[in-house]
Amino acid sequence: MPELEWFKSSYSEASGNACVELATWGDLEVAVRDSVFPDQVITFGRAALTAFVSGVRNAELGGRPS
Repeated sequence: MPELEWFKSSYSEASGNACVELATWGDLEVAVRDSVFPDQVITFGRAALTAFVSGVRNAELGGRPS
């Protein structure tokens, strides 16, 4: 994986102790990691990540809305 420039998600904890970080990788890929475990990275196509976030927001992934 190339060297990526990471940024903290706006949904992350303000104190910086529990951060979701994102980085773009090329034109179509997005890399995601937990700042506590920075060596564990998953990648999504942009369309797949958009669908996942939409599913979480709309409680469409089998969970209950909070």
